[in-house]
Amino acid sequence: MTQRTATITRDTSETKVSLTLTLDGTSNVDVKTGWGFADHMLTLIAFWGGFDLHIFCDGDLHVDAHHTLEDIGICLGNALREALGDRKGINRIGMAKVPMDESISEVNIDISGRPYLVYRGDDLLPPVIAGDESDLWREFFKSVSYAARINMHISYLYGKNGHHLLESACKGLGLALRMAASCDRNQLLSTKGSLD
Repeated sequence: MTQRTATITRDTSETKVSLTLTLDGTSNVDVKTGWGFADHMLTLIAFWGGFDLHIFCDGDLHVDAHHTLEDIGICLGNALREALGDRKGINRIGMAKVPMDESISEVNIDISGRPYLVYRGDDLLPPVIAGDESDLWREFFKSVSYAARINMHISYLYGKNGHHLLESACKGLGLALRMAASCDRNQLLSTKGSLD
């Protein structure tokens, strides 16, 4: 199999992002965003997905983490789309339900070529997590979904701690991506013959 990898750079007045993703990796992860909480969550996605992921971002954190997280999501989504190539042979669908102490989240994805984000249960999240608004994470997941052209459903089912809820969702996304991106088929998994 050809190595499924991609390198993406993004340079704007708000952020400078450099990202390299290898889907069939060994969980070799090095993430430096300038915001430790984001480093932790992004590391979880890659580690649980079994991906190699290297991210460096220099963003306008003096404003807040919005542009940093959104632009990393765009770059990660673009890298996923590029690394997946023609998507022939992938399982396409992936899902995971992950507990984290008192919390549990469920993630379901379809690498369908039709981007959509359904984000439920976020009323369980506190307004601020690790010093920034929790809604940044909805923007991150939306950016990944739309750039990668993935249908993504994330549901926070129950829990009390915002860190735990997000951690369960990020682990779940990694596991769901690993399942969906795995190549166990011989054909493109679509009765219409295309993914779009």
